[in-house]
Amino acid sequence: MGLRLRGKGQQSHKMVIFAAIFILTTLLILYGSNNTNDAIYSPFHVDTNHALKNTDLKKWAGKDGYVPVYGNKSMSLRCHHCALVTSSSHVLGSQAGEEIDRTECVIRMNDAPTLGYDTDVGNRTSLRVVAHSSVFRVVRKPNEFLNRSETNPVIIFWGPPNKIGKEAKGTLYRLIQRVSMTYTNLSCFSITPNKMRRFDSLFHRETGQDRQKSHSWLSTGWFTMVIAIEICDNIKVYGMVPPNHCGKKPVSKKMPYHYYKPRGADECVTYLQNESGRRGNHHRFITEKQVFARWAKQYNITFTHPNW
Repeated sequence: MGLRLRGKGQQSHKMVIFAAIFILTTLLILYGSNNTNDAIYSPFHVDTNHALKNTDLKKWAGKDGYVPVYGNKSMSLRCHHCALVTSSSHVLGSQAGEEIDRTECVIRMNDAPTLGYDTDVGNRTSLRVVAHSSVFRVVRKPNEFLNRSETNPVIIFWGPPNKIGKEAKGTLYRLIQRVSMTYTNLSCFSITPNKMRRFDSLFHRETGQDRQKSHSWLSTGWFTMVIAIEICDNIKVYGMVPPNHCGKKPVSKKMPYHYYKPRGADECVTYLQNESGRRGNHHRFITEKQVFARWAKQYNITFTHPNW
């Protein structure tokens, strides 16, 4: 009985420590996320005559691209079949939860929850890809994101090296390191600075646009799709709309950008505003989806809810 009480006490002590960390770091994290600029990726000048001409995304996988946040684990996740579940509200009403959970590996993004949405999105998570700006929202819900998974779930954090890089040792890095140390069933990795630059170069090669000069931010969807191609032989994407979806007439009916935020921004409004934005930095969601459409045949990618 004494050991059991002591164990509960230690668990409570961990949660108290996390609560204190969250309170102390929230403002710093949010402030840093809202003041992100192009320079944080560090300058990368693409040589269009040589860079990535023969890139095969299947050969991107490797230990050099991902570094463990804590310990000496290696990113060894490999799957024949993957379900990539987007955060789009198009998944609502799909009744795809059981199908998703039967898939060998299930990939999710940022803080997209499963609790309360199991019927449509399932509840298993093999891999979660998390942007630096979403770290706090993810780790403040450990029961949802850190415990309710299979035996050895993987989290890959992406973002500016000066925020989550191992050398930075900043507030955000210390937070994800603390998570990795506490939840030892997780395998947490960050993307190396060199691979971050390769993601930029890939965007240039596939779109003809320099990410920095075009004031573009790569989306979590871009990172997640490339990582999924690396580790999966076949990918079924749930909830992603085709690139021409928001340009259809009559205009597509309004759909929340996130399935778990019914009163949030409209998806197409968000897409169109970001695609046409020239001042400041913007995600190029539609441009990215045009690239995904080209990749679909090459890398065995199918799309459902909606089908395209």
